[in-house]
Amino acid sequence: MPAMKQPIGTVRSSRRDFLRQATAVATLAILPHSARAAQGMKIGVATLGFGELTNAELAKELAASRIKLIQLFLSQKDSKFWKYNSRADVSSLTAARCREIAKPYRDAGIEIHSIGVYTNLIHPDEAERKANLAYFEAMMEVGGHMNVRTFITEAGHFHDPKAPAPRIALEFQDAVWTQMVATGQQLGEIAAKHNAKVLMEPSHWSFFTSAKRLRTYLEAVNSPRIRALLDAANIIEVNDLDEMFRQLTPWIDCIHAKDRKLHVQRGVAAGKGDIDYKQFVTLAAKHTPNVPLVLEYVGTKDYKDSLAHLRNAMREAGVAEI
Repeated sequence: MPAMKQPIGTVRSSRRDFLRQATAVATLAILPHSARAAQGMKIGVATLGFGELTNAELAKELAASRIKLIQLFLSQKDSKFWKYNSRADVSSLTAARCREIAKPYRDAGIEIHSIGVYTNLIHPDEAERKANLAYFEAMMEVGGHMNVRTFITEAGHFHDPKAPAPRIALEFQDAVWTQMVATGQQLGEIAAKHNAKVLMEPSHWSFFTSAKRLRTYLEAVNSPRIRALLDAANIIEVNDLDEMFRQLTPWIDCIHAKDRKLHVQRGVAAGKGDIDYKQFVTLAAKHTPNVPLVLEYVGTKDYKDSLAHLRNAMREAGVAEI
């Protein structure tokens, strides 16, 4: 039986409706997380401040406080491999040992969002940078055994104690920018091999000294594997909160929730500094709704206070916790 012909206007209307719907679906698929609606935001905890606990003890502790996400630093009593701005020997971290470390968290319903690496990418010695990139790759292998594909780092710091301080700090010398872009591109290639991504964290006393400088760096590296972790406390001295998000939103995949007093070097736990946390979580929910807020600079003695401060700010801002 031959198909009945529809009126031309109806066909065109149906085609337009189809194309409109298809376009809407395609647009949603490529929109950054900042442009999509969110039901709420996840809260996580960085494990670095809990060195007196085993992984199993920490998983139990955090689960009791309804924490469902962590940023794992290999710093617990039964997995001490953490070295800041350097390298650790992780040769004993076999696939089985890695799964053993991750298991208590997964059993407690806690997601391991990312792993802290924080090696030195800015070291002036090429052999040292090469060794540090090899260490980063070893950490990606560790993460792969845990089914974790996101890794966190800063640029790193270097000062030769035997030499006088340079007139211009190493971080801001012309040649170092070019060197760091090349290092970032190498790191992006390594990450691609491991189906991983690396989030760069800014701080006002480092190479990534501001939100704008980190943004221009990410643009120069031009790798989908090299992205950003926003730590507002690290750059509150040089950027307002809204400026941070305006500069970095398309690249942000994680946010540290800590605090800082203005004109003071060291960061502190959330609620003990000068950051307006209601504004902070309002901007986070608006611009990066699918990105976790990870409490940092906390341990067993103070994480509950910081958690309460963050949750209260979210309630005041009308941001649900998921």
